Amino acid sequence: MNPETSRRLLFDMLRIRSVEETIAARYGEQKMRCPTHLSVGQEAVAAAAGAALRPTDLAVSGHRAHAHYLAKGGNLKAMIAEIYGKVTGCARGKGGSMHLVDESVGFMGSTAIVGGTVPVGVGLSYPMKLNNTGQISCVFLGDAVPETGVFFESVNFAVVKQLPVLFLCENNGYSVYSPLSVRQPPGRKLYELVAGFGLETHHGDGNDARAVYAALSEGVSAIRAGEGPRFYEFETYRWREHCGPMYDNDLGYRSVAEYEAWKLRDPVLALQRALISEAIVTDADVAEMQAEIDAEIEEAFAFAESSPFPPPEDAFTDVYASAAG
Repeated sequence: MNPETSRRLLFDMLRIRSVEETIAARYGEQKMRCPTHLSVGQEAVAAAAGAALRPTDLAVSGHRAHAHYLAKGGNLKAMIAEIYGKVTGCARGKGGSMHLVDESVGFMGSTAIVGGTVPVGVGLSYPMKLNNTGQISCVFLGDAVPETGVFFESVNFAVVKQLPVLFLCENNGYSVYSPLSVRQPPGRKLYELVAGFGLETHHGDGNDARAVYAALSEGVSAIRAGEGPRFYEFETYRWREHCGPMYDNDLGYRSVAEYEAWKLRDPVLALQRALISEAIVTDADVAEMQAEIDAEIEEAFAFAESSPFPPPEDAFTDVYASAAG
């Protein structure tokens, strides 16, 4: 991997981490009036995907979508404004944290419904295949999504039609508070299960940003060459609670020892240390990155604070008005 890509990965991961930690720190101000699902600890997969995909590729996600939106080129001001419910948000203040969308950067939407955007992502890929556009549709998903019927149907369709879809699974081990051990039989691996549909699958360490990037780059090239869809599963771990800015180790669904073990594998710090040891960046470089990121975050929150709420007359779209009348 060239040094420029390594530096980009580090910058994007630092940016995602800093944005989400700022959301957590300011959530108690009661100005972000929507649920937030943070991905602190999971930054490597999103950053690597953003680096491996082209701006013209499309992506969809689920409820934990901040990192995916930002890595795909999403506007930070528009994202924070959306979380504040402001009209300058990427969904004009109507969607909140779980419903980010920005067609200008190819981020075609996220949803709170588990698996809800999987068929959307597959549908987006169909005209890519028919028109031979060279694009890829990336479907970000969590480890609970392969347990839904719509996932099976969508993967099967993508395989039958040999569509250019990258199914990208961040396996953080939990669906809300339920570990894989109570949702899957002993010994079953998600990537092996999905392989039964007839597509190439890959399993790897989701906390090693450069390894994730290398794997995704190979997969993206194969998909773009017409080899059909692929499924990538990367194991990682969310530090904070399932939904919200706090920590929830006191609930007992996961142990403090497990949490601490994963925290020692901090993907951001691991990459930072590696790049410093390899003389790709210096401590001063990292400090400069962080200063740039902090300034951008401060500007984004100021923008959100000063932006207006949607006007009352925009409360209903044509769809809702028709349904009501």
